[in-house]
Amino acid sequence: MKTCLKCGEEKPLDSFYKHPQMLDGHLNKCKECAKKDIISNRLEKIDYYKKYEQSRASLPHRVEARRLYAGTLNGREALNRGKRSWISRNLEKRKAQSIVACAIRDKELVRLPCEVCGATERIHAHHNDYSDPLDVRWLCAKHHSELHKKLRYNNQ
Repeated sequence: MKTCLKCGEEKPLDSFYKHPQMLDGHLNKCKECAKKDIISNRLEKIDYYKKYEQSRASLPHRVEARRLYAGTLNGREALNRGKRSWISRNLEKRKAQSIVACAIRDKELVRLPCEVCGATERIHAHHNDYSDPLDVRWLCAKHHSELHKKLRYNNQ
């Protein structure tokens, strides 16, 4: 039996995490208190943890693992589920995308170079207002991504 330093309750040793640097080989706070501390720490420093997770996601071995997974049957099924989910949550956006794609196909709308850098490869149509689907800004993939990062940052 051991007394928790945080809650003061006496509990059996299996209610404490093992810790080789402690005299009895177990942490001084019980598992429940340790979990509460971890949750409160994450909530207090949520911005730090979001940035940390984003930086980890772009590590080369993780990018490669995602690429390999996307090529598997399970990966393709997960991607399709994600696409269907996004479409069901964003019907207006999807409709605007379809209208633009059909207009480009029918030559009613012509892709222009990127408004920012003038690039002509990987050009995206950005909608400022989805209620007017043919009113788009032409941006390369890089600048379109940067614009959405700014928009997400400003909406926080």
